Amino acid sequence: MAIDPAASGAVLKRERVRDALLELIEARRPGDAVPSERALCARLGVSRPTVRAAVDELVVAGLLVREHGRGMFVAAEKITQELVVGHGSLTVPQARGVWTSRVLELRTLPAGARVGRRLRVSPAATIRYAARLRLVDGAPMAIEHLHLPAALVPGLTEAELEQGDLYEHFRDRHGVRVAEAVQSVEPTVVTRAEADLLDVPELSPALLFERLTTDTAGRPVEYVRSVYRGDRYRIVSRLALAPSAPGADETHGGEGHHHPGFPPGDLTSRGPVSFSAHGVVQHD
Repeated sequence: MAIDPAASGAVLKRERVRDALLELIEARRPGDAVPSERALCARLGVSRPTVRAAVDELVVAGLLVREHGRGMFVAAEKITQELVVGHGSLTVPQARGVWTSRVLELRTLPAGARVGRRLRVSPAATIRYAARLRLVDGAPMAIEHLHLPAALVPGLTEAELEQGDLYEHFRDRHGVRVAEAVQSVEPTVVTRAEADLLDVPELSPALLFERLTTDTAGRPVEYVRSVYRGDRYRIVSRLALAPSAPGADETHGGEGHHHPGFPPGDLTSRGPVSFSAHGVVQHD
């Protein structure tokens, strides 16, 4: 598959605009006003369509709200349901198919306030930013935007991003050993530029992944934002419902607690839920 440079450039430009908007959102509280699209164009030095596309994406994601005649505002906070591993462990097996990568961009730049907070580095600290297209059996599956502290992987190359296991390269070539990650998943839709790269119609459903990976010393080593095709990728969670030990806390699944997929109260006597998540490529 040949990569369209125009589509790639549009995705990368809007990603930078999106990051700038997220910094504005995170510096405000729900209900606070956000500068107008015209003001954002002047502030960021980009065109109105680019700003509007990024704003539309954040409106769909529930982070911004447009009010006719009043402007744009920070949306109310989302309700987050966390799946906590109990007595079991979380494992993520490799999804089916042959996975390959094509680098769209690799450069060194300042972390900025938002990424700096996630990686626990100064906004002025340098990071290695990489964007890559992920393919399965030659078909485009996802667009990944990786942010890595430059001090940890100063010599990161395109070859490492395209060949082999990236975490093995971290370990063998950079002495970085990953230990755990926190990842969130939300529904979204693809923009026109993303649609061109992923070979799907504009506004097709997709999954938005955000992941923060830490090493064995507890240092953040990777912040990743990825958009996966909704028509070809799904997540399957395996839930193990363990019985409560005598005298165990009965609040798990009781009043005020809710486990996804189970009506409140169904797990009152069953104790914690452990699970494993599987990335599954859905072949039509």
